[in-house]
Amino acid sequence: MNWLLVALLGQLLSAAATLIDKILLTRSSFRPVSYAFWLGILGAFAVFLVPFGFEILSFRASAFAALSGATFIYGLYFFFLALRRGEFSGMVPALGGITPVAALLSSAVIAGTSLAGLEWAGFAFLVLGSVALALAEPKGARLFLAAALLAAGALLGLSSVLAKEVFAETGFISGLIWIKAWGIAAALGFLFSRSARAEIFGAVRRPEARGLFIGGRLAATLGSFLLYFAISLAHPALVEATQGARYAFVFAAAWLLLGENFRGKILALKIFATFLIALGLGSLALGEYAKSLPAVPAERPIVWGVTFSEKFSRELGLDWRANYLAILDELKPARLRLIAYWDEIEREPGARDFASLDWQLDEAERRGVPVILALGLKMPRWPECHAPDWAEALPEAEEEKALSEHVREVVLRYRDRASIIMWQVENEPFLMFGACRARLHEFFHGELALVRALDPERPVLLTDGGELGLWTHAARDGDVFGTTMYRKVYPKVIGPLFGVIEYPLGPDSFRVKERFVRWWTGKGDQRFIVIELQGEPWSPVHLRDVPFEDQIEMFSPAYFADTIEYAKRAGFEEYYLWGAEWWWWMKEVNGTDEYWNYARQLYRH
Repeated sequence: MNWLLVALLGQLLSAAATLIDKILLTRSSFRPVSYAFWLGILGAFAVFLVPFGFEILSFRASAFAALSGATFIYGLYFFFLALRRGEFSGMVPALGGITPVAALLSSAVIAGTSLAGLEWAGFAFLVLGSVALALAEPKGARLFLAAALLAAGALLGLSSVLAKEVFAETGFISGLIWIKAWGIAAALGFLFSRSARAEIFGAVRRPEARGLFIGGRLAATLGSFLLYFAISLAHPALVEATQGARYAFVFAAAWLLLGENFRGKILALKIFATFLIALGLGSLALGEYAKSLPAVPAERPIVWGVTFSEKFSRELGLDWRANYLAILDELKPARLRLIAYWDEIEREPGARDFASLDWQLDEAERRGVPVILALGLKMPRWPECHAPDWAEALPEAEEEKALSEHVREVVLRYRDRASIIMWQVENEPFLMFGACRARLHEFFHGELALVRALDPERPVLLTDGGELGLWTHAARDGDVFGTTMYRKVYPKVIGPLFGVIEYPLGPDSFRVKERFVRWWTGKGDQRFIVIELQGEPWSPVHLRDVPFEDQIEMFSPAYFADTIEYAKRAGFEEYYLWGAEWWWWMKEVNGTDEYWNYARQLYRH
């Protein structure tokens, strides 16, 4: 059975019950303790499940069932406390932000699972969203509401994880019976308080509210049953994350039925907070989906290629021809990406010099190495856009015309070369990065159409940023899609504060993104490759100006090897490494051959 459909139905019933609860809790005769008590007592309906499967539990399972039942009841009590004092539209999303995180942390302690990649992203978004919702409440209520919601979320998240452990040992039916039995025992504990007894039995004596009260409790009981069943089928944190399905109903109901204040800064803050929580829940859901994907075969065949930039090699002070030949003859990559830099080929208008690129292609052909040839304005290596000085001084339309002529000449010159297996048109054209002016979409699509018209036989590769790029446009417009894969970067905005950071994304995030893009574009058989796999440090200044020790610290040989293993787990079949010029520079100039030797072993594997 599809756990997601079960969970969504359970969440909708729970949302309806919570709306009824909020209406009744605004009446002075109804108190949180009465709600928690009667919801626990209604667990007695689980006795009707006994004929369908019941068994005596082990000591461990009994203890977990007792704790699960008790923490569920007391978690509800704290939630009703918050619901009574806070706004309905704020409390439900806030609890939805805390509970999945509590379930993940509890699962790490009890079941030995841990946060990774998208789970950490979800954790951050959910916590930030919950804080934002707390700030939307009146100042005097914030501390109380925060404490009540944290207690509710922690207890309910723990209850879900404990229930999952019980279901794993004894099955859903028997486990649920025992959990509900212990929930009844926990609810009966309220009766030891005289004031609680008065609230519990006084609430149901009001005939005008009795039907609404009972209806709400029945909806909550059925919703709870469905959610427990979903937990038996899936990870507790993922089930808890489906609370996001309540939000549309919550906002509509709060606006139309409860007359809550949705104006100005409060409205903006609640919308922003719910957006953060939705991002967090989405991250958790994607993380769980990633875990469900088939394992990547460890020994599958992988094509390892490399990008070579004559320009970057010269900037490092190297003999670029010797650098290039060493890559071909010592590393022996299976494939190459070469670059037709506009500012290198056409330094003066109409005067084109293809000698260097001709030589690179000739040497690759002599060794039988297939080549991807990148052409256009935005190309690999900083400053990303490589227009000649004379072209940059032209009006935009004239510069685009000159670029089209450059592209035309490159394709016409090389389209008869058998070594060129595809054209790469521009580099990450949909990602705003680099010292580039904004280009109109029609200019890029005109360039793309020109290449296809001049050479309709070869596929066109379009690329996008692996972590920040959307992928959808490049995959839609290209025949082959290429992603970058960087782990350690220096962000322009936060880099001055935090320095080089590591993306909190696991390799499975690429697998999830790939599947989504294939579905979105409807191109399920499209070829996906990693066109730029990080193999050198990312620095805010040119690497030739970075102290040797700092480069090792930013991107050590051990981290290089770890990055290769990370890439393998991402599941692609073709990778083009980035940094071969730097490996040679480290070897020839700095006396460190570890990067070069590791790459040589990789290419010969």
